Amino acid sequence: MAEPLSNSKPGLLEAPVLSRIRRNHALEHATLHVLSSRLPHTALMGHSDMGGFWIIGEVSPEDLHAAVQEALTRLRAGEADLAVHPNCGTNYVTAGVLAGLSGAAAMLTAGRRWQDKLSRLPLAASLATLALIAAQPLALSIQRHITTSGQPGSLEVVAITNKTQGRMTLNRIETRG
Repeated sequence: MAEPLSNSKPGLLEAPVLSRIRRNHALEHATLHVLSSRLPHTALMGHSDMGGFWIIGEVSPEDLHAAVQEALTRLRAGEADLAVHPNCGTNYVTAGVLAGLSGAAAMLTAGRRWQDKLSRLPLAASLATLALIAAQPLALSIQRHITTSGQPGSLEVVAITNKTQGRMTLNRIETRG
């Protein structure tokens, strides 16, 4: 008989390094959600790592601090959907991999002559399109279950700094926990 989930050992995603990155990634997404609702015409990007995350774009320190705190509070209150963002790189990677593999599969099964391969081009395009359609819900699920964790646990913000590099403003949010 299978061991109950509550007694099972933590999986790879709960390893300390991955858990921190996933929780930081979730807080990054939640912060971007809050900022986009407050600053709807501001272009922002994010990037997460074990020590925290970056918000790249023009945002005042006061707005950023308030957004990070609201995002963390809302995640702790159970708003795990804030951890999933429609513009996450996970979405683009998932779409690219699925479309590339499906297109390649169609082309690799063609004959040796270039005319044979060319005749398979409509099939390759159709399969790639279907893969892009399938990638949308799949990528959101991958975010929800693998690349982010909507449960911040003991994660806390320890510092928020910014610097300008050329025309870019780089905002660093450092975390621990």
